Amino acid sequence: MYRFKNLTRFTHRTATKFTPTPFSLRHLATAGDAVAPPTAGLGPTKKPDKPRVVVLGSGWAGCRLMKGIDTSIYDVVCVSPRNHMVFTPLLASTCVGTLEFRSVAEPIGRIQPAISHEPGSFFFLANCVGLDSKNHEVHCQTITDGLQTLDPWDFKISYDKLVIASGAEASTFGIKGVKEHAIFLREVHHAQEIRRKLLLNLMLSDVPGVSEEEKRRLLHCVVVGGGPTGVEFSGELSDFIMRDVHQRYTHVQDYIHVTLIEANDILSSFDDRLRVYATTQLTKSGVRLVRGTVKDVQPKKIVLSDGTDVPYGLLVWSTGVGPSAFVRNIDLPKAPGGRIGVDDWLRVPSTPDIFAIGDCSGYLESTGKPTLPALAQVAEREGKYLAQLLNKIGKEGGGYANGGGDMELGAPFVYKHLGSMATVGSYKALVDLRQSKEAKGLSIAGFTSWFIWRSAYLTRVVSWRNRFYVAINWLTTFVFGRDISRI
Repeated sequence: MYRFKNLTRFTHRTATKFTPTPFSLRHLATAGDAVAPPTAGLGPTKKPDKPRVVVLGSGWAGCRLMKGIDTSIYDVVCVSPRNHMVFTPLLASTCVGTLEFRSVAEPIGRIQPAISHEPGSFFFLANCVGLDSKNHEVHCQTITDGLQTLDPWDFKISYDKLVIASGAEASTFGIKGVKEHAIFLREVHHAQEIRRKLLLNLMLSDVPGVSEEEKRRLLHCVVVGGGPTGVEFSGELSDFIMRDVHQRYTHVQDYIHVTLIEANDILSSFDDRLRVYATTQLTKSGVRLVRGTVKDVQPKKIVLSDGTDVPYGLLVWSTGVGPSAFVRNIDLPKAPGGRIGVDDWLRVPSTPDIFAIGDCSGYLESTGKPTLPALAQVAEREGKYLAQLLNKIGKEGGGYANGGGDMELGAPFVYKHLGSMATVGSYKALVDLRQSKEAKGLSIAGFTSWFIWRSAYLTRVVSWRNRFYVAINWLTTFVFGRDISRI
């Protein structure tokens, strides 16, 4: 609950810029009588107020940018449908109870404390639904999670600098039934849904009256997509089956299986030797590898392109990402693949004061640079670079709208790949330190790689608070096994 001093800060100190929603007794009416509040928003900044940076998104790119922004120069406003950043490399571990969900979620207020206490900085739980680049405004709509007592409402935010870091969405390739029946693994609520469904199927399959065929279907976990996320989830799931299901669900231990479906080779960006090792290790752990393409997804089975039916109780979809509906519909230059096009300094050409970073952006063809992969390390380094660039612009007096257009920006953004890592379960992992698939470099697999994988990700977790959570969760799981409570 907010203290009264926070309410005072919000309504009085920002009264000149923010139009608060009027309150009356009619707001206490029933859901059927609910009335949407009038359009409100943050108006344009004026000196001596600080210029305003509006960040759309709370992923790796947006959060790294907010962390690096100098709040003595700028006010920061973040607009996102979630109030936290997800440490995605460890998200698969939460599905089976290796880690707790809060261990991979970092609140925005901890990443950029100014949002919690500075009078001109805010976080708004909302989606951006439109952009007016001519008037330097973004149009937003609140997120209410379907609450019957509260209807979404629209508001506007004026910006001096706009950073679009809205990420991407899972690719379905237009396959019928994917969105309705599959679960993606990109957010904490996806991991929670996977965990609840997995444990539900385990418990239902043990109830008298379930046929052998239905029991096999309920306990068949299908993963579509052989990239790092799909492989890591399959490895975590196979670990869970061998170490916990066989011990605590002995009546159904022979029925539960994992199938990983990939159209080509798994972990295609890794060294060939590592891919062979991953295939061997997953097969040894009981994961069935199927090369095929999904043609149709139905409530209880998927159909492959060769006509094969694959019944499933849990279907996890991890086939890469593509532009979101917002990015597709926004009237900005596009890079190959439909991303927002940027130049060498991550600016959107022909639209002053707009930048794009992370999975939603890509280099324009005119730059001669290839589109960077949708990786956390790419997004994080773009966010760090852009924070430094905006700080430089602000210090030189170009932070306000239409300012800094002729300013010398310095060195352009350059990305250098640091390598790739993936775990395959059973205390085994892969570490590929080559800068590209064609380059030479160190690549190792096995227990040593698993130790490197855990150590590297533990140091990359954003806060000491969550590092402590992750370390304790790993220790607890090692000593006592995974938590299998369905909460």
